[in-house]
Amino acid sequence: MTTTSESATQDTIFALSSGAGRTALAVVRVSGPAAGIALDRIAAPRPKPRFAAFRKLRHPDTGEEFDHALVLWFAGPNTETGEDMCELHLHGGRAVLAGAFAALSAVPGCRPATAGEFARRAFENGKLDLTAAEGIIDLIDADTDAQRRQALQQASGALYQLYERWRQELIGARALMESAIDFSDEADVSASAEKQALAEAARLSAEISNHLKDGRRGEIVREGFRIVLAGPPNVGKSSLMNALARRDVAIVSDEPGTTRDVLEVRLDLDGYMAIVADTAGLREAAGAVEQEGIRRALNRAEEADLVLWIIDATAPLPDVPTDLRNRGRRVLRILNKIDAASARRDIPSDHAISARTGTGISELVGNLGRIVHEATDGASDKPVITQLRHRQQIEACLDALKAVSSSSTHGPELAAEQLRIAADALGRIVGRIDPEDVLDQVFARFCIGK
Repeated sequence: MTTTSESATQDTIFALSSGAGRTALAVVRVSGPAAGIALDRIAAPRPKPRFAAFRKLRHPDTGEEFDHALVLWFAGPNTETGEDMCELHLHGGRAVLAGAFAALSAVPGCRPATAGEFARRAFENGKLDLTAAEGIIDLIDADTDAQRRQALQQASGALYQLYERWRQELIGARALMESAIDFSDEADVSASAEKQALAEAARLSAEISNHLKDGRRGEIVREGFRIVLAGPPNVGKSSLMNALARRDVAIVSDEPGTTRDVLEVRLDLDGYMAIVADTAGLREAAGAVEQEGIRRALNRAEEADLVLWIIDATAPLPDVPTDLRNRGRRVLRILNKIDAASARRDIPSDHAISARTGTGISELVGNLGRIVHEATDGASDKPVITQLRHRQQIEACLDALKAVSSSSTHGPELAAEQLRIAADALGRIVGRIDPEDVLDQVFARFCIGK
């Protein structure tokens, strides 16, 4: 496992771990070898481990009091970071926090923490794996119930347990294959070991392949179900966007080509995140700017999980373009402006609405919630892939496993190497094997103080 430099890990770090700004209470965490010394110098006497104590807090050099507060002491290694830790539960005023930071900075070896440094120390000291760390980030960022449930499951180690089990089984299969190499002069023993290794590789290949066939459920929950509003100009896409968002997100105008760029709004649909995008009207554009808007609209529709094709009930225009229908993408036909005197209700559609009056909007929202729920397979208890980084490594693992059988025909040495590659790919997911830049990217996503 790659770690930070020895000098950095010897530092004692501190940061505000509660919300920023003016608050009733503020929690400052300290972690590292000088955490106990800092507590002794600022809030003596040191309390019993894991017991809160009320103390007068003083600057270690000047002796000036800056707060009266609760303090806690946690002796390593049985702490969140695996190091000695303490917490100061202060009043949340800016001047109090400034006094606390000045006092801690005066203790030799103490410095402010960088983003994600507490979590990274926990990872490096074996207190959590990389998938759990990513789960904590997602839990902090969760906006919906589904995101919270999924992130909590990942932070609790569900993905780690699955991927680490596969990794250990791959290591076992590799050991069998290497036994076949070591006992090559004993034909029966060698053949038996190789046969067992190939059977184990085939079983894991089927299990991992099934895991990849998840319809991106975990990624949809984490990143949001992508819905694109598309159609010709002036059919009411922007009005529908505002109706769904229940606020004025997009400019509404009778002038064709008003929407030039892609506008997005996030919605909570039945506890699931949905990202709704309003796009430029699809037509033969005259200007370069509008042409670019149409190009972006088509690209966004290509990437969408669902396209809402908006139809004007007062002046029906061409139906869904063939290229959108032919790619297997789900498309709902939305008949808009049914409140108009000249509206035609005989036009085939999945929903008839009036974005202006709100007629049919609640039914549409309810159906969108059901579609998102189906796409994510509900609140599944099974661990699912949540990030592109995970999917790429699992695909690399599966490619190596598929190569095991063909490699074995050229000798068990090549098959053993493919099993090593497969196990290493899973190791990169949980952080058993990871370059420093990957760790930097993961922990940089944390806020300071976590």
